[in-house]
Amino acid sequence: MVDLHPEVFGTYPRLDVLQQNVKWQRLYRHIDYAQTKTRAEVRGGSFKPWVQKHLGRARHGSNRSPIWKGGGVINGPRGPKSHFYMLPASYRALGLRVALSVKYAQDDLHIVDSLDIPDDSPEYIQDLMDTRFWGFSCLFVDDNDMMPENISLAVDKIPNFNLMPVYGLNVFSMLKHETLVLTLAAVEKIEKKLLYQMHKTAPPKKYSYSTRYQEW
Repeated sequence: MVDLHPEVFGTYPRLDVLQQNVKWQRLYRHIDYAQTKTRAEVRGGSFKPWVQKHLGRARHGSNRSPIWKGGGVINGPRGPKSHFYMLPASYRALGLRVALSVKYAQDDLHIVDSLDIPDDSPEYIQDLMDTRFWGFSCLFVDDNDMMPENISLAVDKIPNFNLMPVYGLNVFSMLKHETLVLTLAAVEKIEKKLLYQMHKTAPPKKYSYSTRYQEW
């Protein structure tokens, strides 16, 4: 039995906040490579299609004009284009608290002492999941990225099970997996980080690319 902080694991469910976090995670690393050619890049157009006057035809200077078939494109996509943007830190922290609260309310959040298991075979951890009714996909979260050897070898051979350090915990991964398993050390660090984000009094710093990969 573990005492969980109500401000972290008892947050009112906000589907709009979850949607904003998922949209941000899906777009911030997306690069659009769609590209069209302008009139300077298509073939032809080195001379007038016909003379300017006395033919009764429309005046044209080049068949690379956008009004010609096979001509250039005006205001078309010019990739690669980045869709990166930064969601405010308050919405990121709220999204984590909402996702953790939803997992807890749905009985899909489980806390263990550690991730040490006696066997490194995939069958052992699969039987463990079936015995405890933890579903078909599971995300194991520890307080650091040095995972125990046995669970690392076992999870590596099961596509629906994943390991993650606590500094990489995110809304998309929690919603993607049916069950979330946290260690006691991970719970303490999560509560400390999220409570700090909730109650800090310093004004928010303007985002810069130099702080992009810092720990949340």
